[in-house]
Amino acid sequence: MRVLAALSRPALVFLLALTLLSAATSADEKRVSVYSSVATYALPVIDRAGHEYVGLLELLEPLGRVSAEKSGSRWKLRYNAIDSEFVPGRARARIGGRDYDLPLPFLFDNSRGLVPVSSLSTLLPRFLGAPVNFRESARRLFIGDVAIQSSILLDPGAPPRLVLNFTAPVNPTISTEPGKLRMLFRRDPVVPPGGQSISFDNKVITQVGYSESNGAAELDVSANAALMATFSNGGRTITVAAVQPSAAVGTAPSPPTFPGGPVPQNPTGPPPAGQITAASSGDTSHRVLAVVDPAHGGDERGSALTATLAEKDVTLGFARLLRHELEQRGFSVVLLRDADLNLTLDQRAGAANAARAGIYISLHAASQGTGARVYTALLPVEGRSNGTFHAWNGAQARALPVSRTVAAAVVSEMQKRQLPARGSSASLRPLNNVLMPALAVELAPGPNGISDLPSANYQQQAAAAIADAVAPFRDRMGVQP
Repeated sequence: MRVLAALSRPALVFLLALTLLSAATSADEKRVSVYSSVATYALPVIDRAGHEYVGLLELLEPLGRVSAEKSGSRWKLRYNAIDSEFVPGRARARIGGRDYDLPLPFLFDNSRGLVPVSSLSTLLPRFLGAPVNFRESARRLFIGDVAIQSSILLDPGAPPRLVLNFTAPVNPTISTEPGKLRMLFRRDPVVPPGGQSISFDNKVITQVGYSESNGAAELDVSANAALMATFSNGGRTITVAAVQPSAAVGTAPSPPTFPGGPVPQNPTGPPPAGQITAASSGDTSHRVLAVVDPAHGGDERGSALTATLAEKDVTLGFARLLRHELEQRGFSVVLLRDADLNLTLDQRAGAANAARAGIYISLHAASQGTGARVYTALLPVEGRSNGTFHAWNGAQARALPVSRTVAAAVVSEMQKRQLPARGSSASLRPLNNVLMPALAVELAPGPNGISDLPSANYQQQAAAAIADAVAPFRDRMGVQP
């Protein structure tokens, strides 16, 4: 794969808009989503004779103590203190000593007791003793008061912004297409924000539509411009903004050429997934853009530093402190993730390249050793660059001398602060895929052991050292020609 070298000056502030899609097979599978205060989970739907069924034992198991057995012609299930009996082929059951009529016959299939999906709104309250709201057409089951409400506010500024506030943290899958941004909520019990569709008297952001199907809810924002989304307020707020192109003074706007814009002709292989767009933010042309990348996120937890502490959580807190320290020294800073999101290595590298950042800093954490380890890329043997195209796994080649100089300064600055540090080269993606000076800092335990890793004081010491070391090199930073 080859990546087009950046040819124009970057915008100094940008936001990430990514397509993070589940595997097609799992996305196409019929499911029932269950939301409760005890557990949130999804179950496969089983089609039998043109009707939809679900396993009753599997449905109740995450919610309490449950057991089941086949006794002669009867299938007996006990949930907490409630006994029930079902007979395969019959549409009548006995639950808690009372008869109950099913809309379709009970089935026993491969040692599983199956009940019709259409029965869940009346069947489950007999076991749970709690209110159940089953949105049958979408196969979304709400047990108790767990629904997440939302409010929507349009800020008609320039550019206009749509602010969505939720009553609990959410983590949707976000994807974009021309004129639309989609938010897919698979695990969040989001309900309609007052209606299925809300229209705005705005020439840019025109409408928000709500829909739900196959155990998921979806919010679609329609616009006459490209859109980007960011998270804040601990995942309770999503801001969707229209993108405005930005350009250097006296030049025409130049949109990103990779991966959000046009793909170079005849590259060897497709560009990485992901998209990044630029937006102006006042007069910040004197600042250098630093991209700070907290490693891991979402389902990828990274190293298990302790039984309860994941690497992804340490790197995010560390990144926020480093952002503050760099901003204090005159950098404009963007975090590649400021929430618990999944990003692939190609998406991370592609985002930094599209932004034409001055420097890329990847953050990691480890439970072994002390202090910090600072890495630069160890490039593989790969074909030579061809004109404006760079080999994907060798994109770092031209920036590597500056990367090594900056990394050595980081090690020196940390040692001055009595923080043990050493530098080395490593085949650590995505360092070798980015076009600008790049380094990775892996934070290890401090003098108090592993308890230092989540410590803001310890992280602050390392962040200040990194920022002090990086600042003198601003005039040497940028995407290499």
